[in-house]
Amino acid sequence: MLRTVMLAAARSPMFRAAVESGPFDPLVNRFVAGVSDDDAIAAVRRLTADRLVTVDHLGEDTTDRAQAEATVDAYLSFLRRLGTDGLADRVEVSVKLSALGQSLPRDADKISLDSARQICEAAAAVGTTVTVDMEDHTTTDRTLQTVRDLRVDYPWVGAVLQAMLHRTEGDCRDLAGPGSRVRLCKGAYAEPSSVAHQGSTEVGRAYVRCLKILMAGQGLPMVATHDPRLIEIAGFLATSNGRELDDYELQMLYGVRPRAQSELAAAGHRMRVYLPYGTEWFGYFMRRLAERPANLAFFARSLLTRG
Repeated sequence: MLRTVMLAAARSPMFRAAVESGPFDPLVNRFVAGVSDDDAIAAVRRLTADRLVTVDHLGEDTTDRAQAEATVDAYLSFLRRLGTDGLADRVEVSVKLSALGQSLPRDADKISLDSARQICEAAAAVGTTVTVDMEDHTTTDRTLQTVRDLRVDYPWVGAVLQAMLHRTEGDCRDLAGPGSRVRLCKGAYAEPSSVAHQGSTEVGRAYVRCLKILMAGQGLPMVATHDPRLIEIAGFLATSNGRELDDYELQMLYGVRPRAQSELAAAGHRMRVYLPYGTEWFGYFMRRLAERPANLAFFARSLLTRG
């Protein structure tokens, strides 16, 4: 119930204004690497000492064409910086199509696809890759079609699937072919029971079923979870399917279980950190709060004692 309330609050302009003007920097900075390219690059340099990174320039649900174009420009600038600074071999980018124009009132799919193609071209030029993030269930078909379109010219484009959706086992089968990069996450959006499993137990079971399909496939499973049990299951399934440590990837969020990230990397795992940055941090931050009840107490104290 609390998670549902927090996710609903994330769509409130008044609540957003209160949070963005509040004294929450210590908590926000735990999950968001900063607002500028320099901030993100500094965090990337620290992390790539032992881990891989995927960088998300924050923004979503834009209905402004100029803002969508500005997001593309931000990715192009950041990718050039990766190339110039010699970081592209350990860092890729993740993109949300709703930040690239998928939510625009007209020609949305064409605009977001063209925008994503620009980013893929820039990534290819510096020698790295792109993963297309998944958003709420209403965009799943359109997002997967965009991934298929992009893979015609850029077969390395990664897809993201959310285990909580009823449909995802079928999507895993469709995307488990040779060379396919698939990030499997539980899902961070409040979805109705008509399309999604409800409750952590059911979602966890669905995650394992999906993981079995991906590990038995011919692509690269990217296991996005902080759950030690699911990480252990991933290792067992990988071994059962003849995979070595570099035949799948573990992924965790920036600021979540950093010690475990380092330990897994030291044990030889491909460990990638999802690193978000930018001024449009509110929606992402609220989803992280909704996922981690322990942070809500800190947030509530800050809200009540501000000023």
